[in-house]
Amino acid sequence: MNIQLIKSENDYNQALKRLELIFDAKKGTEQGDELEVLGMLIDQYENEHFPIELPDPIEAIKFRMEQMGYNQNDLAKILGFKSRASEVLNRKRKLSLEMIRQLHIGLNIPTDVLIQTY
Repeated sequence: MNIQLIKSENDYNQALKRLELIFDAKKGTEQGDELEVLGMLIDQYENEHFPIELPDPIEAIKFRMEQMGYNQNDLAKILGFKSRASEVLNRKRKLSLEMIRQLHIGLNIPTDVLIQTY
């Protein structure tokens, strides 16, 4: 096992090739250990060089509602008022701390997404 830090795009590409070769390695074997460590190194490199930005809070709400088959009335049940749901979806009302809590529980949207400015 010859593992080293991934410092360049060339290192990254070589690591991906090696990962492909040992992808089916069994846990507890030398190749299995290499696979696990290599996966962590690749993940760290990707997080630093290819970050994924958090989605817009309102778009996240709409997306989650669509996934769950919810409509504006369902959102109103979570937020308490139909008018409040409409105002939030139309960006006329900012999310309060209490609404963020309710949306986190009711729609299972991470609070990190909901607290962003929009």
